[in-house]
Amino acid sequence: MTDHAYAGNPADLGVLAAVELLRARELSATELVAACLQRIDADGPPSADARPDAVNAFVRVYAESAVERARQADVRLSARAVAASGPPPPLCGVPIGVKDLYAVTGRPLTASSRLLNEVPDHSSEVWRRLSAAGMVLIGHTHTHEFAAGGTTDQVGNPHALDRSAGGSSGGSAAALAAHWVPAATGTDTAGSLRIPSAACGTSTIKPTRGLVPTAGVVPLGPTLDHCGPMARSVADCAALLAVMAGPDWEDATTGFGRWDVTAPVVDLSGLRIAISPRLGVGPMETDVEERLTQAAEAARAAGATVLDPEDEPPTTEVNDESLTLMTTEMLAWHRRFNGQRDGYQPSTRQLLEIGEHRALTGPQYVELQQQRRGTTATWRRWFAERRIDAVLEPTLPKVAPLRGNGYQTARSDAALVSMTYLWNWTGFPVVSFPAGIGRDSGLPTGVSLIGIPGDDRMLADVGSALETMLIS
Repeated sequence: MTDHAYAGNPADLGVLAAVELLRARELSATELVAACLQRIDADGPPSADARPDAVNAFVRVYAESAVERARQADVRLSARAVAASGPPPPLCGVPIGVKDLYAVTGRPLTASSRLLNEVPDHSSEVWRRLSAAGMVLIGHTHTHEFAAGGTTDQVGNPHALDRSAGGSSGGSAAALAAHWVPAATGTDTAGSLRIPSAACGTSTIKPTRGLVPTAGVVPLGPTLDHCGPMARSVADCAALLAVMAGPDWEDATTGFGRWDVTAPVVDLSGLRIAISPRLGVGPMETDVEERLTQAAEAARAAGATVLDPEDEPPTTEVNDESLTLMTTEMLAWHRRFNGQRDGYQPSTRQLLEIGEHRALTGPQYVELQQQRRGTTATWRRWFAERRIDAVLEPTLPKVAPLRGNGYQTARSDAALVSMTYLWNWTGFPVVSFPAGIGRDSGLPTGVSLIGIPGDDRMLADVGSALETMLIS
């Protein structure tokens, strides 16, 4: 093999493709990082404010340190280093954008807000793991302020700059869709990994609650929050999740799931996939409905048994209860900004006011968590009694909405979270992937596979197979 022989633009590579070329020394990490930085530079300087003519996915770019980290990766990937020290870390030299909620030692942490401006002494556990795997930090990506919404209006959707990139992990999804980085991280409290992925035509995995630690990540609703990977394919997300997953012995919320790195690829002919019984929770746009039907047809063509949706879901929706729990938990962390409410975006301030208005007492909070466990148990029984391996549903009931008003009024994103928030309430794993471009809108659509806790790897394998069929 000839060193540095890759002829395409390295910024277009996915995670696994980049790993293969880097290890074969057909591409250097320095070349890969330079290509990513060049694409980002072409968009103009990062801004805290919306730029109508730009994607603006990053709030901060760490170009100098990224170049140095890439140089170090090339040394570790060299034939001499491999001969002396063995194989390099699994993701050595691969660039990544990290959502501006993840602490990175010595780097600013702002949650895309004017109120937070910290420089952490310790990195988040997820970033520690990704860094140890050899990844190159390109910068922090924009979030909806404090992750408190389903839009990220300072970010433009690369498919149409006047459209929302979704949220709250909108910067990460936009950076992926624009081919600025092959990998990113996000968080998800009511849909914030999945909403932007569907809006931008990228992929993500919301893991089983407790599979990935949240330590060192700015919280929204701590018992609803999930950290997860984002990439341009489910297979790439799975490679990231294999590094991110696993217990953090200083975090009692982790250790309840396991990522099986040896599991075989799933044969869809042995699976029972149910079309979601929740399709009636709100209106669905024609483009989304058509692509959901095509996803079901693809699953049937691959040999899966696809069950038609039932007339009634196993439980009523818990949107109001979820909002009460999230805003109650939100209040606890945000007490540090009491007296500074004018510094928030209007929608964030209104969410805090909703939490204060609902004012759960201690016993009421316990009762709500007990209700949550009951809902989760009901859904587990529903899966078990029908021998269902996965539920197929649209990630979003609509394509990316117009950008611009997500910070004005709390809950203006209600339609965007309508299909996603329940799976934070239950903690079930979800794999979300692009289902193709809508015929009428010309914009991306997305579908999701939901399974019971612990089935993350199976869902990733099935999602990867369906993704390939839908967008090939």
